[in-house]
Amino acid sequence: MPSRQGALSRAAAFFDEGSYGALLARLVAIPSTAQEPGFEPELERYLREAIIPWVESMGFTTRLHPNPVEGFGPILTAERIEDPARPTVLLYGHGDTVRGLDEQWRPGLRPWTLTEEGDRWYGRGTADNKGQHAINLAALEAVLAERGGRLGCNVRLLLEMAEERGSRGLQEFAEAHKELLAADVLIASDGPRVEPDLPTIATGNRGIFQFDLVLMLREGGVHSGHWGGLTTDPAIRLSHAIAALCDAKGKILVRDWLPANGVPAEVRAALAGCPVGGGEGAASIDADWGEPGLTAAEKIYGWNGFIVLAMLSGQPENPMNAVAPWARATCHIRYIADTDPNTFEAALRRHLDAQGFADIAIENAAVRMSAARTAPNHPWVLWAQESVQRSLDRRVQVIPNSSGGLPGDVFADQLGLPMVWVPHSYNGCKQHGPDEHLLKAVAREGLLAFAGLWWDLGEGGTPGR
Repeated sequence: MPSRQGALSRAAAFFDEGSYGALLARLVAIPSTAQEPGFEPELERYLREAIIPWVESMGFTTRLHPNPVEGFGPILTAERIEDPARPTVLLYGHGDTVRGLDEQWRPGLRPWTLTEEGDRWYGRGTADNKGQHAINLAALEAVLAERGGRLGCNVRLLLEMAEERGSRGLQEFAEAHKELLAADVLIASDGPRVEPDLPTIATGNRGIFQFDLVLMLREGGVHSGHWGGLTTDPAIRLSHAIAALCDAKGKILVRDWLPANGVPAEVRAALAGCPVGGGEGAASIDADWGEPGLTAAEKIYGWNGFIVLAMLSGQPENPMNAVAPWARATCHIRYIADTDPNTFEAALRRHLDAQGFADIAIENAAVRMSAARTAPNHPWVLWAQESVQRSLDRRVQVIPNSSGGLPGDVFADQLGLPMVWVPHSYNGCKQHGPDEHLLKAVAREGLLAFAGLWWDLGEGGTPGR
C-alpha cells in the first residue's frame, strides 16, 4: 500500500543513488545568468530544455510567457489540476542566476560545472535557486510515484528568469494572470536557513530600498598640492554625511527609517530562542554591531539594516595627485514589512539637512524589492511546520521573514496568498559571489521535507478544508 514513509524512502533513494546530483549537474551546466549580456538565449533554454520536459512528464500543462517588461527573462507557468475541490499550491522558483564571475572562483572550480567536494556541491545556481526548486520538484515526483500517478492536491508552478534583476515584470504578470496563479497557499524555497543544521520556515521577506548619495563640486579635479586644504574634498564630506546616518557601531541614526513601535510582538515571539549562524566560511557575527538591545535574530529578521554597497571618488585604479571633483555612494536599506519605504527618502532628506549636509544630493531612490510578511502563527505556517517536523523528526524554526529579498509582495499582496518558504540553503553558501555551493545534508533533508509536504497535502485536513 502507498504510504507516507514510502514517499520519503523514494525521495531518499533518489538522493542516495546519485540521481539528484546528476539532475543538479544538468541544471548548473546551462549558464542562465540574467546579469550578463549575451546570455539571454540561455534563460529560455533553461526552461525549454531542463524544466518543461521534466514537469510535463509529471502531468503538468505548461505555458511559456514573454516577460511583460521588455529586456527581461521569460516566465514559465505550469499546472497540474486533479480536483478543483482539493487544495491548490502555488510553487515558485527562479532559474536565472547572478553573474558567473568565472575568473574569481578558486582553482578547480567553475561556475557552470558542478563540482563535488566532501559535503558540498559547487556551481552557480546550486543554492540560488536551481538546487532549491529542483529539490521541490523531485520530491513531488517521488510522491507521484508512490501514489501511482496521483498527488491528491493541485499544483501551479511559477518559474521566473529575472529574479536576480529584481523580479522585473513579475508584478505586471501576476496582475494580468491572477486566475492562472490562483491557489490556497504559496509553498516555495529560496534563501537560507537560520543555521545550516536547523530546518527553517520563513513567512515573508525583507525589502530593499536603494539610493545614491552624490556630491558634485566641480567639473574636474584640481592639484592636490595647490588646492588641498583650501577647497572642499567631496570624499571627506560624503564620508561625514554617511557617518551622520549610521554610527560607528552600525546603529541607524535616521530613526524615522525604523519600526515606530520597535520589534512587533508577534515577531519577537517567533524569534525567541532563534539562533543565527552562517556556518563554516561565513562572515562573522559582530555582537556589538547594529541596534543595541536586540538579539542577533531580531537584528536580521525583525529590524532594518543600512548598508553602503559601494563608494567612489577620484580614480582608484589610477590615483591622481588631485582633489577629486565628486564623490558617490550607493546605499540600501533592508527593511521589514512594519516600515513604509515611501517615507525613506523624505526622512533621509530631512536628516541630512538637519545635520548640515544640504549639499549632498539623493539620486535614484526607489524600492528595488518590497517587503511582505504572513503572520508566523498563520494556520498554513503551523500546518507546514508540523509536517516538516514529522518528516525530519526534529524542531523546525519559524521566522517572520527571510533576511534577504524575495518577490513576496507579489504573492501576499497581489495574489492574497499566505506564504510558506522552506529554504534549502545557508548563509555561508556564497550565492552572489564566487564558489557558490549547496550542502548535501541540507539538500537531502529538503527532499524529505517536501516529500512529506506533498504527501500531507493529498491526505486532507489542510487549513480551510
